[in-house]
Amino acid sequence: MTRSYVRQLDTYPTGSRRVWLLGMAVVASLIGNYEAQIAPIVPILLPDLHMSLVTYGNISAVALVAGALAGLLGGRLTDSVGRVKVLVPLMLCTAVLSFLVALVQSPTQFLVARTVLAFVDGLALASTAPLVRDFSPRTGRATAFGFWTWGPVGANFLAAAIATATLPLFHGAWQSQFVIMGCVSLVLSIVVALNIAELSPALRATILQTESRAVGRATSDRTPRMGDLLRSRAIWAHCLGIACWLVLYITLVVYGQTMLVATFGVSTAEASRIMMVFWVLNLATLIVVGRISDRLQLRRPIALIGTVGSLAVIAVYVVLMGDPKGTSATELMVVGFFLGGCLGTAYVPWMANYSENAEDIDPRLQGSAWGLFAFITKAMSVLVVVIAPHVVAATDWQAWVVVSGVCMTLFAVASLFFRGPWRRPRSAAAALPLQPAADSAVEAIAPADPSVVAAAVVPPPARSVERGTAPAAGQAGSR
Repeated sequence: MTRSYVRQLDTYPTGSRRVWLLGMAVVASLIGNYEAQIAPIVPILLPDLHMSLVTYGNISAVALVAGALAGLLGGRLTDSVGRVKVLVPLMLCTAVLSFLVALVQSPTQFLVARTVLAFVDGLALASTAPLVRDFSPRTGRATAFGFWTWGPVGANFLAAAIATATLPLFHGAWQSQFVIMGCVSLVLSIVVALNIAELSPALRATILQTESRAVGRATSDRTPRMGDLLRSRAIWAHCLGIACWLVLYITLVVYGQTMLVATFGVSTAEASRIMMVFWVLNLATLIVVGRISDRLQLRRPIALIGTVGSLAVIAVYVVLMGDPKGTSATELMVVGFFLGGCLGTAYVPWMANYSENAEDIDPRLQGSAWGLFAFITKAMSVLVVVIAPHVVAATDWQAWVVVSGVCMTLFAVASLFFRGPWRRPRSAAAALPLQPAADSAVEAIAPADPSVVAAAVVPPPARSVERGTAPAAGQAGSR
């Protein structure tokens, strides 16, 4: 390790040490996503700052554009500069910026504060998903990303829970939530800074199936290029497919409480309680389904099952929206409960699939791959926050939920272009394509010698350690 705050690992961490580092990446993800959560206070923020829903949507769109650009830039930085070097200082900076948001008194000030926070936050978050990949072998990849998703999903639950508990104590002052947000973020940022570490570049170039077995590593001597990802049909299918799938999720994050208040006439606090129930099963499902996906080594079929289930629940919700006066809060909680579970079932195996597909192109491009994902999905978020208010103004929230369901069906079409088995492989090795996709333009990934142990993931002395090459052992497994 170096003596600076950047602790770089030259041997792969195993056991509790690896789990602890994964935990720090999850906490970092939670911090960054929590700082972006203002849905619980939108109903009281708008009248206090004299903003219309359309104005709020436009401000959110500008902030999302800033976050999208930051995610793309941050993804490249985390690959070239390092994960921790980018993450730690920016986490501390976002905590301070949260306090500043509480001081705004006009829509213009709110625009500036949210845009700056979104840009810095986007840079910081770009390091978290690559860190999870670095510390998760493929046999545990979906479970690890399930915990990582506790960041964005847990942030929604945390924001809703804190708003429900504290807004009455502060007489409905929305500023209180940003002060609490700054305090929580500052404390957790310090905890992460004192405990986080990252793999050396040589280790990051390695593909691991388990903690004790490397299955391949990058063999090309040239610098990894973003173009390698952009030439992959599977990567584009992943990004465009999940962008469409996330339309409903983005709507719930940005307008969840607002939609419930406007459609069903519940109070702001009651709307937050309903959203809490939605996130509860979502959080649990992320881990349970992640373990199932890892055990079966299946990604695509499980993601598709979750998507079909989500569409079924959306249909029920649309029916309830047609009779808002006859719908009770309990019914909304039940529907939200199952919707959260179905969304979690689809999302976590997709994340593992995307990470593995990008890894097959070049394991050194994980940051760039997740940066591309952040850019495209936040671009979709811009469309949602801009278009949704206009659609709602012209029709109602029911029509927008229908649009969200239609977008989700496009994910099923895109999944046909992902890479990975539809049926359980005969062995774990069979699930790991050791050659890059035919549409990628990178060098082949050579399988590592079975004697290579991940705790020291280095080739035998006869090979070049400097170039990070791995001894070829023939072509093991099949696509």
